[in-house]
Amino acid sequence: MRKTLQRSILCGFIVMAFATPARSADKMLIEGFEGKSGLTGVKTQDAKIAPADGGLRIDMGHAHDWPGITIVAPKGRWNLSAWSSISIDVRNVGAAEVTLNCRVDNPGANGVKNCNTFSLTLAPGKSGILTGSFIRKNESGVKLFGMRGYPPAAGANSPRAIDLKNVTQILIFVGKSKTDHSVIIDNITATGPYTPPKSPNNFLPMIDEFGQYMHRDWPGKIHTLKDFATTDAAEAKDLAAHPGPKKWNAYGGWSDGPKLKATGYFRTTKHKGKWWLVDPEGRLFWSHGIDCVHSHAATPISDREHYFVKLPDAKSMFSKYYSRGSWAPHGYYKNHTPYRTYDFATANLRRKHDDRWDKIFADKTHQRLRSWGMNTIANWSDAKIYLTRKTPYVGTIHTNTPKMEGSKGYWGKFHDVFDPDFARAVIKRMEREKGKSAGDPMCIGYFVDNELAWGNDVSLAMAALASGPDQAAKKAFIADMKAKYSSITKLNAAWGTQHKSWSALATSRTTPDPKKAREDLTAFYTKTAETYFKTVRDAVKKVAPNQLYLGCRFAWVNNLAARAAAKYCDVVCYNQYKFSVEKLSLPGQLDKPIVIGEFHFGALDRGMFHTGLRKARDQKHRAELYAAYVQGALRNPMIVGTHWFQYKDQATTGRGDGENYQIGFVDICDTPYTETIEASRSVGYQMYEYRMKAK
Repeated sequence: MRKTLQRSILCGFIVMAFATPARSADKMLIEGFEGKSGLTGVKTQDAKIAPADGGLRIDMGHAHDWPGITIVAPKGRWNLSAWSSISIDVRNVGAAEVTLNCRVDNPGANGVKNCNTFSLTLAPGKSGILTGSFIRKNESGVKLFGMRGYPPAAGANSPRAIDLKNVTQILIFVGKSKTDHSVIIDNITATGPYTPPKSPNNFLPMIDEFGQYMHRDWPGKIHTLKDFATTDAAEAKDLAAHPGPKKWNAYGGWSDGPKLKATGYFRTTKHKGKWWLVDPEGRLFWSHGIDCVHSHAATPISDREHYFVKLPDAKSMFSKYYSRGSWAPHGYYKNHTPYRTYDFATANLRRKHDDRWDKIFADKTHQRLRSWGMNTIANWSDAKIYLTRKTPYVGTIHTNTPKMEGSKGYWGKFHDVFDPDFARAVIKRMEREKGKSAGDPMCIGYFVDNELAWGNDVSLAMAALASGPDQAAKKAFIADMKAKYSSITKLNAAWGTQHKSWSALATSRTTPDPKKAREDLTAFYTKTAETYFKTVRDAVKKVAPNQLYLGCRFAWVNNLAARAAAKYCDVVCYNQYKFSVEKLSLPGQLDKPIVIGEFHFGALDRGMFHTGLRKARDQKHRAELYAAYVQGALRNPMIVGTHWFQYKDQATTGRGDGENYQIGFVDICDTPYTETIEASRSVGYQMYEYRMKAK
């Protein structure tokens, strides 16, 4: 934050004296809020602005859904086509955590189309850089599909793609806040020189024989087969130099910490005001782990074989990594199943370690986790790896159960927990863990299901009523209403409905006014949620009484569902793709341990096309975000672990639903991301002492 900025009121909005954009080899200053040449208008919406510390202070209210400012381009437009990304210095000078958004507009922008939007979350008093990579209009002349993120030259697949030669305005704002916010911004800068793509005839193929993007280079990229041996040798030296924390026991518990009651299995306890796990030896344990510990990362190739430079022929030893897929809940392949796949990740392990790759990879994975300061193999992982019983792990349980016809969800419909087949299916699936994870001291416990569609606090009750007359959930709801109202006339009076009979209600798929029927809807929602958690808890404990029930991994949740989870789960799990979970808690001051089932950050400086759900500027910034997130969790007295999603980058061209995120600790060629690994070590090696001292 630098010099003072001049301002005056003109034509109903504030006008400021801005500097002409300054350009260097690696960046262009769009606006630094200083200088006197040229005028640019700044429109305010439920916001006040003033010069501060050489930048611009913005005080935003919360009467409007989108309070903030709009900076209009001088002379009508900025030409940012020479650059790859935008960055803004931000300091939160308000009293509340803020998520600040930056929107870069073309003409006709509406928040969905013709604009790029980026965000940054900051705690009070904290500073950071709001950054994002531009999604460009297609400059390659090719049409790509089957991915969430695309090469910079092929952004036209996204409705948000913009023409960077015609940027008309930049918006800075918060969204639908319930409180006031104040920030100081400075140095709106275009960064990262952009190299235009080759001609359309030369752009495809774009993926090399190792599954990497061909039209860019970066540190650690594999160019020849010899590079696998080079990176493997370098990592071997690194692992030898960092064998793992000296103060951990065989489970990864705190051997130098307090000695509590040993039960031979993992359990929970509250020690000196903080929740902890306790390992089988009675040592305090905090679960620092990673999801998807496995070798594979298959990508669909059907209809797009021309993306790849050198897919193996049928006689090649690498042809065994072809397969077929059918899982595609979203994206292009949802309507194009089954589809052929190729697994570059596993093929690369074969190149790296020859025929013994699977055993070498499993052994090295355990060595890596210990070296990286991690003590948990988390969800979605390979039983062949975790059942070698060298690292504590969690079980992943999914069932094929009857669904509630009237329900909706991102990953599918909700279970009909009142159907007797639901309980039978969960028990049957748990019984498959006998002789494997059930009764294994290395097994911390079980996650059952993932990111269920809990909706709002009446949604599951409304879904039951929107289902057919044979739906068990609907029968249960109607039975409750019969017991409460005794006659359909009384129910109609309460709900404002006109059902002629109970049988008419059963056949109707019309739902009542949620305000008029709220008391009954929320009561049945609670009954549904509690039936779900109790049924699953009972099945887990019947088969594995000594293991923990870790919940269903909330992504979307309301207070009624969270309360039901806290009633029956040993640990409540949240997948939290945020920048901090330091203040995360259960509703109503419920006191139960929490584990973070998923989080991640990604950047676009190593040949990948999508950052994942939380963006970082580069690998250094990603490492900083990782350390800050885990340390914030360590300071939270309720959190007993964080599990990063995931071990390996997703395929460059995406999995079945198109996800192609740069979110691994290793890349598609099994090369470690040293920056994030160093951050994991810096946190993990000292996490017990840090948590014990945190206030």
